Amino acid sequence: MSSFSEYATEVNRRTFLKKSLSSLGVVALGDLFASDAIGASNPILGSTGLHHPAKVKRIIHLCMAGGPSHLETFDYKPVLEAQHGQAMPTSVTDGEQIAQLQGAELKIKGPTFKFSRHGQSGMQISDQFPHIAGLADEIAVIRSMYTEQINHDPAHTFMNTGSIIPGRPSMGAWTLYGLGSLSNDLPGYVVLTSEAGGQGQPISAKQWHNGFLPSKHQGVELQSKGDPVYYVGNPDGVSRGSQGDLVETINSLNDHLASQRHDPEIATRIAQYELAFQMQASVPDLADFSKEPQHILESYGCTPGDGSYASNCLMARRLAERGVRFIQLYHRGWDHHSNLEKNFTSVAQLADQPTAALIKDLKERGMLDETLIIWGGEFGRTPMSQGGGGDGRDHHIKGFSIFLAGGGIKGGTTYGATDDFGYNAEENPTAVHDLHATMLHLLGVDHKRLTYKFQGRDFRLTDVHGHLIDGILA
Repeated sequence: MSSFSEYATEVNRRTFLKKSLSSLGVVALGDLFASDAIGASNPILGSTGLHHPAKVKRIIHLCMAGGPSHLETFDYKPVLEAQHGQAMPTSVTDGEQIAQLQGAELKIKGPTFKFSRHGQSGMQISDQFPHIAGLADEIAVIRSMYTEQINHDPAHTFMNTGSIIPGRPSMGAWTLYGLGSLSNDLPGYVVLTSEAGGQGQPISAKQWHNGFLPSKHQGVELQSKGDPVYYVGNPDGVSRGSQGDLVETINSLNDHLASQRHDPEIATRIAQYELAFQMQASVPDLADFSKEPQHILESYGCTPGDGSYASNCLMARRLAERGVRFIQLYHRGWDHHSNLEKNFTSVAQLADQPTAALIKDLKERGMLDETLIIWGGEFGRTPMSQGGGGDGRDHHIKGFSIFLAGGGIKGGTTYGATDDFGYNAEENPTAVHDLHATMLHLLGVDHKRLTYKFQGRDFRLTDVHGHLIDGILA
């Protein structure tokens, strides 16, 4: 029979709280596993499937990091052209947030390049983008985007996560959490970066982070130059069979640990070991461009594996073919505070042909209808000149342009408009949250119902905002 002291220990306050907390932990764990089930192969609503029929299976986000000028891409402003060099009306700029032009004399800067009309839609596109212009009837341009952050890093954070607070899940992580991966031997969310053509702002890994979502939803950055993954091969003397035995042994230990500890990250660790083992076979094939026909390489204008944006665009198509759900390509080189004509010409040449080639390549393979392509930066540029010679533009958040193409998109559409000076989004102002809501809608997901409970609150990518951009939907 137990002694009275042993009995007291069983029922004293500390033991009671310990056991109670343990029980609460089991309840919480069950809730976490229930939430994490959304990231399984058919996860959104369990056995009932998607919220509504999906138009696309995957996203390719072509992020032109640095903020491409809408006034040199898709938003022609004859008023700027006519008033070039004159003072910007104070009625437009008074009280507005400006990055580096605070206190400076604000002078109007007209379009640097000529615009022409293209396609049956007559879409106006800068002559710096002849290849994209040839696809005018395939794309939908939104000329009325606006954002909340005027500096690069927080603006990227807002564009990627829908929040100005670092540490929130990226849109790629939300997509993977909501829909799961289409591939068993590659990550479901892959990131590639490149830099050339102008000033390149740094891009931090938090832009593809999982935030408070399970870590298996984090984006995986592949190297753009050389081997996509370091040390993907086995060391000398280690066969694939012995490596498989090692992974199996490690995972059995993790299984044992999972039975002792209520930690959902252990399940992630097991899955990542298995994925890494599969990637040892899949990555070399992914990186082998030898079977790509010469005309394909020429259409992209790339040398495979050279680290360029062109090479990354071709890699994006190969990733899409292999079931990667969310693909992000960051090209750094669009921050043009000065030398706009020279630098913009250079970076536009680097981006134009590969972007158009990717769209055409996907279409020829019957994949464009199941892919959503998003092209654009974190913000636009001012209609006022910057730099000693007035040959640059500052950051601008009140109105800028992006374009979309692919499944569910009404090609040849120009949606929204900025004012005559290209300053404020005036017609159909479109928030970043609206872009996220529309992206999820095309994936078959209701943005209001894709939630994750964290710190007692149900979070979502669009927070408490977001409306569908109906005008660009087919």
